[in-house]
Amino acid sequence: MEEIVRTNDPVLISYIEALLTEAGVVHLVLDTHMSVLEGSLGMIQRRILVDTDQSVLARQRLTEAGLGKELRTP
Repeated sequence: MEEIVRTNDPVLISYIEALLTEAGVVHLVLDTHMSVLEGSLGMIQRRILVDTDQSVLARQRLTEAGLGKELRTP
């Protein structure tokens, strides 16, 4: 798995998940329940990981959707 995005914006995470699901990219969102430990402040960023074999496709889809600036460098 390769991390492609790290953010604490729940709307952005939802949008990215929808884009990746539509493209058939296997993905995983980590740290979704960390807000319980931090007191729901949203300070801990969530990480979106994709299957390494599909990282190029995932990056391409997110760039086409105008989210290129959100991508982490490989």
